[in-house]
Amino acid sequence: MNRVADPRAFGRVAVLLGGSSSEREVSLNSGSNVLEALRARGVDAQAVDGIPALMQALAEQKFDRVFNILHGGDGENGVLQGALEALGVPYTGSGVLGSALSMDKIRTKQVWMAVGLPTPRHARLVVGEDVRAAAARLGLPVIVKPSCEGSSVGVSRVFTEADLDAAVELAARYHGEMLMEELIEGQELTVAVLGDTALPSIRIVPKGAYYDYHAKYVAEDTQYLCPGLEGEPEEKIRTLAVQAFKAADCSGWARVDVMADRKGDFWLLEVNTAPGMTSHSLVPKAARQVGIDFPTLCWQILEMSMGGKQ
Repeated sequence: MNRVADPRAFGRVAVLLGGSSSEREVSLNSGSNVLEALRARGVDAQAVDGIPALMQALAEQKFDRVFNILHGGDGENGVLQGALEALGVPYTGSGVLGSALSMDKIRTKQVWMAVGLPTPRHARLVVGEDVRAAAARLGLPVIVKPSCEGSSVGVSRVFTEADLDAAVELAARYHGEMLMEELIEGQELTVAVLGDTALPSIRIVPKGAYYDYHAKYVAEDTQYLCPGLEGEPEEKIRTLAVQAFKAADCSGWARVDVMADRKGDFWLLEVNTAPGMTSHSLVPKAARQVGIDFPTLCWQILEMSMGGKQ
């Protein structure tokens, strides 16, 4: 990575936010924070709402690089990354393959399984399939979720067969394949990866039953313990996060979500390649634990767009 001392070296930076995915509101929040942080460090940055507006601005040569904080949809599934690669415009975060793969929870799990990394047992579902048969194979309780959504959108925990149909109906609203996954009961953890280094883990303790959309973005009573673990378990989860990050061909930065079961074994859930940067978000919390304030974190992420993709 090229270290940058002068903010003018970045040129004109588009902070890509908003868009049209189900995560629009979160992205607007994240993006406004990133924009303020970069400007505070002297970067010539401007907000751009959505990919069509960005393509128009790039055609008019208004920007030299892109800080992508467009959560979900084409901002994280490789579409944006492919367009920017074709145009030769540097950008933050993972490349085409890492973005596309990580956005698809089913394919990510298949890659992890292929290289021997631990992830909960699962079944791929399509609308009309016999969900009860899949649940019987996995054994209740399970989680049902869209394969290609984030921010806990469309996610249900299912403890009884009577709740299966409602869970599938909710997940199916978001189109595409659905994932049914063995529910791991235990501690919910996440590990941010910056470059090729894992930051301290965070253990999430929601007030309610689990870490849903409300607990992530609205509630003020969710507890975040950082580091989430100590000693050998903390070293192990950080190593696992970097392995998962690299197996999915991620680069730049990301957040790896992990469950620790009641025996203390770790299970990989997913990778987020454009994690939240809101006041409730986890990557800034982990960065602060090692002395990296929010403007410095944004600067370091932007630095990784210098010199091409890793």
